[in-house]
Amino acid sequence: MTTAQHGAPAPPVALSTASVYPEPVTAGFELAAELGYDGVELMVWPDPVSQDVPAVARLSERFGVPVLAVHAPCLAVTQRVWTAEPIGRIRRSVEAAAALGARTVVLHPPFRWQRRYSALFADEVARSGEHVGVELAIENMFPISRSGVSTVLYSPGFDPTDVGHAHYTLDLSHTAAAGVDAIAMLERMGSGLSHVHLADGSGAPRDEHLVPGRGGQPCAEVCKRLLTDGFDGTVVVEVSTRRCRTRDERTALLAESLLFARLHLQPTARPALPARR
Repeated sequence: MTTAQHGAPAPPVALSTASVYPEPVTAGFELAAELGYDGVELMVWPDPVSQDVPAVARLSERFGVPVLAVHAPCLAVTQRVWTAEPIGRIRRSVEAAAALGARTVVLHPPFRWQRRYSALFADEVARSGEHVGVELAIENMFPISRSGVSTVLYSPGFDPTDVGHAHYTLDLSHTAAAGVDAIAMLERMGSGLSHVHLADGSGAPRDEHLVPGRGGQPCAEVCKRLLTDGFDGTVVVEVSTRRCRTRDERTALLAESLLFARLHLQPTARPALPARR
């Protein structure tokens, strides 16, 4: 972790293991160590190693990279990871985070067709981590647009502040895809903001996860607001490198993203006071 002016710790910057896709989770730990990230956010998905908590713990020890957060298997493609029962996936994610020493579990709101899960979601989130000290941070999402028609896949919507939870994840690629004001979203999350997915987006109605600074989102301003607001959570680089043809190309994008985060998560130095005479 870097240290801010006057001894206050700057937020740790972690690498999402999803950022190395299509390489496996092992590459996420390897690149995080090589580039100097403070840790990783473990994306639990079809990669078998990501589902194997003891194997992940061995990777963490091998590369000297802590797991700072666990992203629960709540994507459309992970509905049967660990178990087909969504409440069971939440509980497994909390157990994994506790075992790995991670503070945060990232969760998406339920899909609209998950009616029973939707009815139980808020209560389950409120109590799942209370005994093990894990925060369940609900992530803002976005509508899906096809042929000019916009559809919200989440219940009751894609903005978790409409419901109200104790902890939130702010995702800047998702604010771009949703066409919402990222700063206004940050302000609605308020003191409940405990986790940030740092990425960018052009404003197109799709989830792009661009390198921060390459789109239209106020990534630098959000970073500065985290400092002024006393944010004590984790900033996670979650960018897409799936089109990279080589490891070198992928490494360059992840290095650029880390540099952006380090630059904008450092407070502006105060001017020196003139010496008294």
